[in-house]
Amino acid sequence: MSDWNYFNLHNLVGMRVSRSASTASLFTDMFNPFLVESLEHADLTITEELEPLENGAFGESHGETEFCYNDIGLHLETPDVQVFVDEDGFRLHGDVELLVLALPLIDRLMVTKGAAMIHALTVEYNGYGLNMPAWGGTGKTSTMAKLLKCEGFAFMGDDWAFLSKDGYLLGYAKPMFIKPYHKSIYPHLFSNGHKPLVPISLSKQIHNMTTRVHPYITKYPKLAQITRRWSPEHMMVSPHRAFPAARFSTVAPLAASLFVERFQSNSDEPVFEEKSKKWMISRLIGNFNSELPKQSRLVMTTLGASGLVPIEQTFEEKAAVLSQALEGKPNFYLRVPKHLTPDQASDIIVSKIEQVLVTAGVA
Repeated sequence: MSDWNYFNLHNLVGMRVSRSASTASLFTDMFNPFLVESLEHADLTITEELEPLENGAFGESHGETEFCYNDIGLHLETPDVQVFVDEDGFRLHGDVELLVLALPLIDRLMVTKGAAMIHALTVEYNGYGLNMPAWGGTGKTSTMAKLLKCEGFAFMGDDWAFLSKDGYLLGYAKPMFIKPYHKSIYPHLFSNGHKPLVPISLSKQIHNMTTRVHPYITKYPKLAQITRRWSPEHMMVSPHRAFPAARFSTVAPLAASLFVERFQSNSDEPVFEEKSKKWMISRLIGNFNSELPKQSRLVMTTLGASGLVPIEQTFEEKAAVLSQALEGKPNFYLRVPKHLTPDQASDIIVSKIEQVLVTAGVA
């Protein structure tokens, strides 16, 4: 048996995770759609064991007490993690939960291969892809359930996905996090044998608490995995279990993009308008980075500060990929009143998606 778990992300980025790493099972859970038996090449290697920095061309430099680095890699003091950069890609080492630390590295590798990681609901409609980036809590999960009840729609992803420079959405059917207020939309998940969940009235308080303690939990990978599986805040389920009768799709040419957010309003009426490609590129990059956990952003900024992966280059090259991907595609902006329930908000979003598809000429 191999010492590695291998993951092939759309034949663009190869990732291998040491089976002896305490974070290995978490990667298997979250990247299961890309699990393969072998790889010809790994762009990202993840292990628990640290390696020395002294092989660089110059001695270690220090960013105060937070990190040290040279021309081949860096060592973060908190958490105790290393990132090395070479012609093959990245090597990520540490005995903490490495999933959130790997996300910006995966995004960077994808960009070098001509694709960009995005935070979005993605669906295929009659052979065409729709990209709906949105902030967390906007109603993506509720919207997905309603879209898949409509003829022609297929699941691609409800949280993360990739967008290639040649204009294709690349799906990512990672596990979904179903919360108490989703009960009316996913009744079959709540019917029998589910774990206890907090009352809806306490959902926001529990979410705020788990957000605050997450950086501490990530120090203990097995605890982080248990928390994801057994937190009273949500259920972690596969998309195939959530949508047993749905069609699934992994690749589709992009037809249009719709950015959705909530806003304060005394009215029930949404605000809907068409936007430029430049505006959507800014929102896609900003939304993805804002939705990353704090420790993910720490990796990005430290790699930039050390010059190992210049931060201006990171954003410029991702913007270039997205610019090519969005060329000639319509882009829209939908603002939904914040006081509406997720069920009410998702009704509005679904109706606007139908309008977007008509405007894009695919419905």
